[in-house]
Amino acid sequence: MTPGSRRPDRGGAPAVRRTVDAIWKLESARIIAGLTRLVHDVGLAEELAQDALVAALEQWPAGIPDNPGAWLMAIAKRRAIDHIRRSRRLEEKHEQLAREQEQQDLEQDDVLRLMFISCHPVLPMQERVALTLRLLGGLTAAEIARAFLVSEPQIARRIAVAKRTLAQEQVPFELPDGPELADRISSVLGVVYLIFNEGYSATAGDDLLRPGLCQEALRLGRLLAELAPHEAEVHGLVALMEIQESRSAARTGPSGEPVQLHEQNRGRWDQLLIRRGFAALLRAREIGGTPGPYVLQAAIAVCHARARAAEDTDWAQIAALYEALSRLLPTPIVQLNKAVAVGMASGPEAGLALVDSLGTDPVLQNYHLLPSVRGDLLARLGRGGEAKPEFERAAALTQNTAERAFLLRRAEELAGGGDSGPTLGAAVEEFLARDELNAATIRSYAQTLRRLRLALGDRPLAAMTAEQVARVFKTAWGSAAAKTWNRHRAAIRSFGAWAGLDDLAAGLDRRAETGSPALPIGPAQLDEIWKLPGIPLRERTLWRLLHESGAAVTAVLSLNVEDLDLDDRRARVAGTWVSWRSGTAALLPELVAGRTRGPLFLTDRRPGPARTPRDGDLCPETGRSRLSYERAEYLFKRATATLDLAGDGYTLRRLKPRP
Repeated sequence: MTPGSRRPDRGGAPAVRRTVDAIWKLESARIIAGLTRLVHDVGLAEELAQDALVAALEQWPAGIPDNPGAWLMAIAKRRAIDHIRRSRRLEEKHEQLAREQEQQDLEQDDVLRLMFISCHPVLPMQERVALTLRLLGGLTAAEIARAFLVSEPQIARRIAVAKRTLAQEQVPFELPDGPELADRISSVLGVVYLIFNEGYSATAGDDLLRPGLCQEALRLGRLLAELAPHEAEVHGLVALMEIQESRSAARTGPSGEPVQLHEQNRGRWDQLLIRRGFAALLRAREIGGTPGPYVLQAAIAVCHARARAAEDTDWAQIAALYEALSRLLPTPIVQLNKAVAVGMASGPEAGLALVDSLGTDPVLQNYHLLPSVRGDLLARLGRGGEAKPEFERAAALTQNTAERAFLLRRAEELAGGGDSGPTLGAAVEEFLARDELNAATIRSYAQTLRRLRLALGDRPLAAMTAEQVARVFKTAWGSAAAKTWNRHRAAIRSFGAWAGLDDLAAGLDRRAETGSPALPIGPAQLDEIWKLPGIPLRERTLWRLLHESGAAVTAVLSLNVEDLDLDDRRARVAGTWVSWRSGTAALLPELVAGRTRGPLFLTDRRPGPARTPRDGDLCPETGRSRLSYERAEYLFKRATATLDLAGDGYTLRRLKPRP
C-alpha cells in the first residue's frame, strides 16, 4: 500500500481506540515537540496534538493509515498552520482595528481642535458663532444669515475676517492643556449656548423660536460631550439645553404668541428630552468637583421639569440655586433671574426690591426683560398703573415681533394709573417737530430724549420726576466726558422748559469742562490700533478715515454713500470736502458693498418701531440707520482699552493726525 493509504479495520471501534492509544503513547512526545517549535507555546502545542488525536478517533474506524504517527503529525501541523494563519489574521485585524481606533481618536481630536480654534477668544463672539456654524455645523453663509436675520455678505465677511485673524495670530491647531483648557472650553460652551439661546428666544424677527439653531446647538453640545467626556460643565450645558428644548412645543400658542412657563401645558413637554437632560446632569455630578455655571443652571431647569404643575415648583430651591449661581457668576442677567425666583419664593415685594437695585446697571439699560420683570412684579402687587408703562417700555425695547405683541397685550390688560395728559412719547414727538429746530439740533435732542423714553417707558408726562431722570442719566452717561454730559443735560432742560416741567433737570449738575484739547494718538499706538484683531470692517474704515482725513467725527459720521467720489478719494459734506488716502481707499469699496445711497456708516441691526429714525438717517436699501456718535465712541473706547495706560480707551477725536 502507498504511504497514507488506509487499512480496513477488522476489529471495530474498540480495536481502533486501542490502536490510537498505543500510537499516542509512542508518538505524542515527538508530535508535541514538533508543534512547540512551530507555535512556540507548549500548552497550545498539546491542544493541537489532542485535536489530531480526536480526528484519528473520528476517521480511523474507516481505515487506519499505514504510518499512523506521520498521519497524526501531518494533521497536527495542519491545525497548527491554520492556527498561525488565524492568529496572524487576528493580529492583523487587531492592528487594523488599533489603527482605525487610533485614526478615529485622531479624527475626534481633530474635531475637538476645530471646535477650539473656531471658538478661540482672539475672535469676537459674532465671528466665533459664524465660523463655528460654518465649519462644524456645515451651514452655508446664506443659512447662517437667515438664522440671525442679517445679510449674507455680512456673514461671509465675518467668516473671512475670522479666518484671516486666526492666520495672522498664528493660532495653533492643537488641544490646549493645563489652566488654558478650562478657559478654552468655557469659550466653546459660550458659543454653543449663544447659538441655542438665539434659537430658543430670538432677539429679533417675527417668530419667538428658531428651532434650527436649537437643534444645531444641541448637536454641537452632544458632540462636545463625546469629545470631552470628563468635563462636568460640558454635560451641564447639554443637560440645560435638553431640558429647555423639551418645552419648545408648549412655549408658543396657536398664533405663535409666547406662553409663559406657569401657563404652559406640561403634557406637551418632551419627556425623552427631559430624561436625556436628567442623565446628562447625573453624568456631570458623577464627574464631581464644584458645580459650575452650566451645572447650576441645569439644576434649576431640573427643578422646573420635576414639577407636575406650576404650583408644585420648588421656588425656594430655585432661589437658593440662583444665589449660588450669582456668587459664581455675578452678572446683571443672573441677578435679574434671581430676582424673579426670589419674587416667587418670598413674594413680589422682595423680588421688586432686587429688580430696583439693578435699574442703574448700564448692561441692562436696553434689556427688555428688566422692565418686563418689573411690570410683572408690580402687576402681582396690584399696582397696574405702574406696571402698564413698564410693559410698554419692554415692548419698545424688544426687537422680536411676537414678544412685542405679547408685552403690549399685557399692557392693554392693565388699568391706567389714573394720570391724565400727554405721554412722554407724544410730548417728545411734538417737541422735536417744531419748525425752529434745525436738523443738527433735532438729531442731538433726539438722542437724549430717545434714551429717556426707552429707559422710562411711554408713561404720562405728568408722572415723570427729576429723580427718575437723574437715574437714567447716571446709567447712560455717568462715565461720559463733561462735554457729553452737559450736552444731554441741556437737551433735558430745553425739553422740560417747553413741557412746563422746569425742575426736570433739578438732579443734574453741570460738569466743569476742561479746555485742553485731546492729544492725538502717537504713531506707536496707532500702529497697535491698526493691528488689533477681530475689528469689524465698519470700525476699521471709520478709524482710518478719521485719521487720514483729519475731519470732525460728526462730519465723517454724516457722510452718505452718494457723497463719495471713490476715484478722487474725497466726499462733500455740509459744504466742506473730506479727503482720504490709500488706507481708507482700500476699505471703502468693501464697506459700500454695492449700495448707491444712504448713510455710509450703518448700525448693526434694523431699528425697532419705537426707534424709527428720520429719512436722512435711514438707508433705503438695507433698512438700517446711521451709526451714532455715542455708539462709535463706545466701540472705539472698548477696543482700545487695553492700549490706554489709564484703561479707559481712546476717544475718536484723538485719531486726528498730528499737526
